[in-house]
Amino acid sequence: MSAAAITRPVRGSRLTRSGWWPLLFVGPLLTGVAIFYYYPIFANLWTSFTKTNAFGGDPRFVGVQNYQDMLARPDLGSAIGNTLAYTAVVLLAIPLSVIIASLLELPGLRFATFYRILFFMPYLAMPMAISQVWKIVFNGNFGLINQGLKAIGIADPPYWLSTPGFALAVVALFGLWSSIGFNVIILSAGLKSIPRELYEASSIDGASDARQFFTITVPLLTPSIFFLTIMQTIGGFQLFDALYALIGSANPAMAQSRSLVFLFYQEAFISNNRGVGAAVAMVILLFVALVTLIQFIFQKRWVNYV
Repeated sequence: MSAAAITRPVRGSRLTRSGWWPLLFVGPLLTGVAIFYYYPIFANLWTSFTKTNAFGGDPRFVGVQNYQDMLARPDLGSAIGNTLAYTAVVLLAIPLSVIIASLLELPGLRFATFYRILFFMPYLAMPMAISQVWKIVFNGNFGLINQGLKAIGIADPPYWLSTPGFALAVVALFGLWSSIGFNVIILSAGLKSIPRELYEASSIDGASDARQFFTITVPLLTPSIFFLTIMQTIGGFQLFDALYALIGSANPAMAQSRSLVFLFYQEAFISNNRGVGAAVAMVILLFVALVTLIQFIFQKRWVNYV
């Protein structure tokens, strides 16, 4: 018998039949992903080409009319700009988190676990609950911020949450603050995987702490930084809950502060124009996919996988 005949699997053998076993285990997971992730995407894509009545029934195919109506909205450009601005501010939390995580991993630091819990607590709390505290702090009449400004001589501080520009800045600051805890936990795990021998060898060579930070810590943390960049970008494009809770739909500042997701909410659930709302959702999906693709393409130039 030849070697090829020995290595060739027999039809109907146990080796061939065992190929179905992995599907038995991953099948429920794949079914859930298909039902709850992929089906809504394709259903939303179809909805973006249809129009319904006021009650959401009787869908009619209208082609690209919903996309034309969306592009004709005068506030679409500002919604895109607000979303991009918020995402850019939230991404600033990553370098801040790198510094905080590095300080928490200093040898001999006391109460390091307590500090990690302290930074992580805002991430665990519900955004709607924390935003109520922020509304009190930034209240234009009796808020802690304005009371402090009046104490140092500023007689007429701004009404932060009802003034265009300031309102979005407060929401962006909220997003930056609330994301630091998650970033610190991920970066702390990345820091623990860096061999201490690298720091010891660089110390022997006379490298300062700052040089070690930029030549050892930051380069070896780039996989974690890349992961956080992806997650924070996706989270930035999903801005809605903090914006709605801090500003509110009846606030005069909302017209200049709305995000793409708020535009989707307004069209789909307030105006009952589900076709245009679905078109806005597809634009959000396109932005997220495009930005993520660009990040994956350029990550080869700066991410160091050890």
